[in-house]
Amino acid sequence: MTKSRVTVIKVGGAVVEEPDKLEQLLEGFSAVPGLPASRSARQINNGEHVVLVHGGGRSATRIASLMGIESRMVDGRRITDEPMLDVVTMVYGGLVNKRIVAKLQARGVNALGVTGADLDLIRSHKRPVGSVDYGWVGDVERADGKALSDLIYKGIVPVVAPLTHDGRGHLLNTNADTMAAQVAEALAPFFDVTLTFAFEKAGVLLDADDDTSVIPRLSHEEYLTLKEKGVIAGGMIPKLDNAFEAISKGVGRVVITSASDLSGQGGTTLE
Repeated sequence: MTKSRVTVIKVGGAVVEEPDKLEQLLEGFSAVPGLPASRSARQINNGEHVVLVHGGGRSATRIASLMGIESRMVDGRRITDEPMLDVVTMVYGGLVNKRIVAKLQARGVNALGVTGADLDLIRSHKRPVGSVDYGWVGDVERADGKALSDLIYKGIVPVVAPLTHDGRGHLLNTNADTMAAQVAEALAPFFDVTLTFAFEKAGVLLDADDDTSVIPRLSHEEYLTLKEKGVIAGGMIPKLDNAFEAISKGVGRVVITSASDLSGQGGTTLE
């Protein structure tokens, strides 16, 4: 039996936090294969489905500053003490998530905003203290693909905020790239899954300063070589690590592309 197709799209940074770029992203949903621009819940249920996973770190930093709460980062990772956990919960699960949901509803998309705590969708454990104490940061243990698939088959587009829980009443701040990969992996037994990381760049670049230097296809071996040479560095490394891990766990296709090109025709496809 042929599986229905689902595209898990992860967006973050300026893409969800600047109004013009957010509008461009949401308009780009009309280019996702099988999803016409004006689609109701009934129209979505045609063998093509979408899940959106978002970040919102810049907004969290801005709101924290307005509240007099210091933002501390180590290697690009946010230290999440109790005050910062309150901020990211408000911003990720509230402001950013509900803004996206409202704008999707205005476009005829039957979206539902969720965190990992809702329906026990994504459970994590608090990251152990090592050389750095990251505070209330969660490392994912499992995602419930069955619960997500039940929502999807009802014609709902889940919009997932980067918050999980530990099953003991604690919310946990969780990396959005990791969330997207875990969601894609959990859905793989039920769907033919494409995982798309959409951000400001056109794809994985040979030259970080040249937006035209997109690598169209990238194998794991080529990635390791380019990483060793320093061609691929910084925040792209955890993104690609998550992506290749997802492929190894049954995700059919991973694309890294610009938020303005969700058609799957551009960007970098991982092999």
